[in-house]
Amino acid sequence: MTDALSYFSAKLAHETDASDVYAAQRAGERFILVDVRSDEAWAQGRVSGAVHMRRQDIRDRAPAELDPALPVIVYCWSPGCNAGTKAALEFAALGYSVKEMIGGYEYWLREGQPTENDSGALPRRFDDRVMVVRAPVPG
Repeated sequence: MTDALSYFSAKLAHETDASDVYAAQRAGERFILVDVRSDEAWAQGRVSGAVHMRRQDIRDRAPAELDPALPVIVYCWSPGCNAGTKAALEFAALGYSVKEMIGGYEYWLREGQPTENDSGALPRRFDDRVMVVRAPVPG
């Protein structure tokens, strides 16, 4: 029992998900959301409110650009991508409080959370394979 308690407590201390990040954004919580994907991926679309810092650039850029007093949440493409984990390790080594957004950009999109590209907001689409999708209430 103690092993499970320790494991799951540690896991939640270092991971979050798209729903919780979106809820934190809406609640006005202060944190830095960092997209660690390639320049091309960033240009294609990203989480609204995120900043772009490729994983390879964190060690050089973060100390000059990001407030170390604010928690950092990192994400990459999907559950099949470990760049978010590598980026979280880089931020932790620099002394930042950091979490990884599990599911990455893929699950942010699938849950219909706000995204944008250089042209502005992108359409929101909700995927009923990962969440309950209800018809809009007339009003």
